[in-house]
Amino acid sequence: MFSENAHEGFLPPLIPCLYFNGSYIAFRMNIRLAAVCLALATVALAQAQNEMKDKTSQSSPTPVPKCAAAGQQSACGLPSSAVIDMSKAKVRHSEAEWKTLLTPLQYKVARQQGTEPPFHNEYWDNHADGVYFSVCSDTPLFDSRDKFESGTGWPSFTKPLEPAFVEETTDTSLGMVRTEIHCSVDGGHLGHVFNDGPAPGGKRYCINSASLKFMPRKQYEAWVAKQRMVP
Repeated sequence: MFSENAHEGFLPPLIPCLYFNGSYIAFRMNIRLAAVCLALATVALAQAQNEMKDKTSQSSPTPVPKCAAAGQQSACGLPSSAVIDMSKAKVRHSEAEWKTLLTPLQYKVARQQGTEPPFHNEYWDNHADGVYFSVCSDTPLFDSRDKFESGTGWPSFTKPLEPAFVEETTDTSLGMVRTEIHCSVDGGHLGHVFNDGPAPGGKRYCINSASLKFMPRKQYEAWVAKQRMVP
C-alpha cells in the first residue's frame, strides 16, 4: 500500500490514482491487482518497441546495386578510358572502316569506350533464349542463360560464355578504379565487371547493348555446327 505523500516516481505503472492539490491519493490495491497492472505495462512496452522496429524497417532504404539507374552518372554509366592492348586482337580495321561497319552509337561505345543510357538500350530487357555476340566480330560472348535482372538498366550477366574471349583492364579514369572488359578478338569495349553479382560467382558483367548483337538459340546452334565443319 502506498502513502498519500508517495512520490510520482515510486508509483508503479498503470496504478489508478487521483491528482488533487499537488498530492497523490493512491487507491488501495491488493497484490494480485498490482501484478495485473505490471503485466499490462510490460505488454504495452513490448507493443511500443515493435511499432518502433516496424517504422525503422519501413524507412530504411532498400539496398541497390552500385550502378542502379542514375543516368550516365554511375559506375556503369560513365565512359571508360582504359588502354586496350590491340596487339592481341585478331580482327582489326582502320577507324574509317569501323565507322562504316558500325552505327554511330556502336562506334561510340565499342570503339571509343563510350556508354549508352540505362533502360533505353536494345537488350536490357531482352528475355529471349540465345547468345550475345560482339558487335565487332563473330565472337560469342555471353549466354542468355547467364543473364539476370540487376535493376541497373543495362544487360547484366554472371559470367562470359568463354572467359578467353573477354579480357579485363584496370580503368582508373574519372577518379574511380574499375575493371573494364572488352572482346579479346576484336578489342571492342563491352562495359565493366563488378563484384556485387548473385551467388555463387558474385560477379556482375555490366554490358552495353551497343557492343552486342543477339543470336537466337537455334540459329546459334546452327552457327556452331557450321564452324565445326570449317577446316
